[in-house]
Amino acid sequence: MKLSKMDLRILSEIQNNSRISNLELANKIGLSPSPCLRRVKQLEDAGYIDDYVARLNEQKLALKLIALIQISMDRHTPERFENFESIVKKYEEVLECYLITGQNADYLLKVIVPDMEYYQDFLLGRLTRIEGVTGVQSSFIMRKIVDKTALPLNHL
Repeated sequence: MKLSKMDLRILSEIQNNSRISNLELANKIGLSPSPCLRRVKQLEDAGYIDDYVARLNEQKLALKLIALIQISMDRHTPERFENFESIVKKYEEVLECYLITGQNADYLLKVIVPDMEYYQDFLLGRLTRIEGVTGVQSSFIMRKIVDKTALPLNHL
């Protein structure tokens, strides 16, 4: 599916407000409601729209500490990586997990927790106990400068 300018406008509006009604979306992009709904459905079916989610307020939920954690593994085998990844996927505290290169680490995790005490328990009680983890280096977010979920579309 080749994206039209109208499709890009739809994607831009939806990723900035996923709760937008079809009528409001149609008005914003200059389409009537039925064709607008059809285009959204086509974008969903084609896989351009993965999901609709709500972003919760982490401060109101007392989640005040965000850590970026570099994890080093003892062996670079598919089994070792699969085991690590299957365990980490189950941790609600892990917001993102990347297999990386170019660092002295194999994984980069973004973790959110209430405080340093919880973080210590999470790190020492769970993360470092995963078979194969040999090194952990943590950095803590002091302040968010950019925090968005919208993907850039200007290259299309």
